[in-house]
Amino acid sequence: MKKNALNYIPPYTISNKILLLVSEISAKVERMTLHKGLDTRPQLRKSNRIKSIHSSLKIEANSLSFNEVRDVINGRSVIGKANEIQEVKNTYKAYEQLGSLNAYKLKDLKRIHGVLTEHLLDESGEFRSGAEGVFREDKCIFMAPPPQMVLSLMENLFAWMKASRKEIHPLILSAIFHYEFVFIHPFADGNGRTARLWHTALLYNWKKIFEYIPLESQIEKFQQEYYSAIANCHKAGNSNEFIEFILERINEVLAEMLDSISDTNALSDYVRKLLDVMEFDTPFSAAVLMERLNLKSRDSFRDNYLRPAIDAGLVQMTLPDKPNSRNQRYIKK
Repeated sequence: MKKNALNYIPPYTISNKILLLVSEISAKVERMTLHKGLDTRPQLRKSNRIKSIHSSLKIEANSLSFNEVRDVINGRSVIGKANEIQEVKNTYKAYEQLGSLNAYKLKDLKRIHGVLTEHLLDESGEFRSGAEGVFREDKCIFMAPPPQMVLSLMENLFAWMKASRKEIHPLILSAIFHYEFVFIHPFADGNGRTARLWHTALLYNWKKIFEYIPLESQIEKFQQEYYSAIANCHKAGNSNEFIEFILERINEVLAEMLDSISDTNALSDYVRKLLDVMEFDTPFSAAVLMERLNLKSRDSFRDNYLRPAIDAGLVQMTLPDKPNSRNQRYIKK
């Protein structure tokens, strides 16, 4: 299908593989929604959000480590490039607005781009005024549509989404949007970050459980394949390969989370409570953990909570050779 400025329908074909993946993902999502306890685990939500932010920025060559990203979000001082630290602050602020976004409103997308690029880009929250392309070794491998076409292309994309949201499964629609957005490349910078956040926003609009799903971390693991799928779709003139790629990543990350939930459910209530008050890869003293658990007895904490978690390999000591050290800290893995 051609890109008609008046009546645009993105070119794609529903394959048997896509249908199978949608079915598998939908089944996993339903299983996830049965775990009502997720709503009462703010540490899991925050940890996965940090994973999403770190991975999405890492794809765009932000050099801050996971721990540094976490420290910036938690208000701690971090030594690093000022623009990279600002990217973390902006991205966290943007993801915190996930629940208030209208994923089918172009005005909201421009606003969230403004949040993502605040203090970093002159055209923050505005469509680009210049030409944009993708270069590899000084060679242009893809040229985005000219700037004078961006507004109409974006308006048509959102008009198509609004008209199709009841007819096309959200898993497919969100993947098509992601590819089309990257193809249009509407902003001077921040397109990748915006595309991935908006993809999550569309999925969140379908099922709130996607607030807990770090899709970006799965994309980052397959970063080269991510770019290859986009490039291949540019050549093919449709988003088929990208839809399949994204659905595979969603299917995988849901499977990982379900395995994690199953493992956690097999644990004692004591260990689950301990894990719930800990953040991933963050060192905690015994005193802090006891305070978070509202415990007074060190023996009870050690025997019922800490030792079983360590024996299960879910918590590690920072000083394993000195288990009784006053400097001992415990990390959720």
